[in-house]
Amino acid sequence: MMDLPLDQVRTLLAVVDEGTFDAAAAALHVTPSAVSQRVKALEQRTGRVLLLRTKPVRATESGEIVVRFARQLARLERDTRSELGLSGDGEPTRVSIAVNADSLATWFLPALAKVPQEPPLAFELHREDETRTAELLRKGLVMAAVTSSPDAVAGCSVRALGRMRYIAAARPEFAARHLDGVPLAEGLARAPVVTLDRSDELQDTFVRRLRRGRGGAGPVRHAVPTSEGFVDAVAAGLGWGLVPEAQAGALLESGRLTPLAPGRFLDVPLYWQQWKLDSPALAAVAQAVTATAADTLRS
Repeated sequence: MMDLPLDQVRTLLAVVDEGTFDAAAAALHVTPSAVSQRVKALEQRTGRVLLLRTKPVRATESGEIVVRFARQLARLERDTRSELGLSGDGEPTRVSIAVNADSLATWFLPALAKVPQEPPLAFELHREDETRTAELLRKGLVMAAVTSSPDAVAGCSVRALGRMRYIAAARPEFAARHLDGVPLAEGLARAPVVTLDRSDELQDTFVRRLRRGRGGAGPVRHAVPTSEGFVDAVAAGLGWGLVPEAQAGALLESGRLTPLAPGRFLDVPLYWQQWKLDSPALAAVAQAVTATAADTLRS
């Protein structure tokens, strides 16, 4: 089996993280020529182009595999040093996680609060749509992710967390103005709608189900890039939207929101994917996340 020289692997990671060969050389305290030679030697060893020489430098698909290996290796080294008592005093263990906005706004932060902080952990959260968080795992940018995909990324394990329920809702005045007197499916296909961003397809999915696969939500779309802002925009009457059940409850009870399709919901299954590493820090996070999800999400 082909060995990957660790100095070359670490150098590739430094180039990707720093963005240029010169910046990587400064971070590694070597010359740019040495960085270039190490990367070229690694590419010759693997028989693949690992970097696109753009500005900033980007890893190819093959390069992302090596970068992910480099990050996993760095994590194992830090965990080993910590267990041997060789880490710096008070130096936290960093745990990078990709999570969707709605989980972040509802149940995910309480889960992290349950993770033991001895030894200390520092969380680095990346907000991304649940359909795209697995891509950050694939690129090696995060150690774990809350995702809607049950298919494990290479080198990762996957377990089901539960289903997040969404309720189609709008401000009562908005519903009266745009939806009264017309079939709901047709009204939602024309009415203004609120989305998180251009990749948010939840509202389109809901409308297609009502219309048996035809079309999607209306053309007037207000993009609000935070979960809290999204809910506020729907409550303010900018448009209708699919509001997480946990955020909708109080607003429905107070009358600020009205359900548009009582008894019909959109449930999104969520999964926890993480690197297959014997990492105490990652194991502690996974335990807290899965336990909180079991208490919060629908089974």
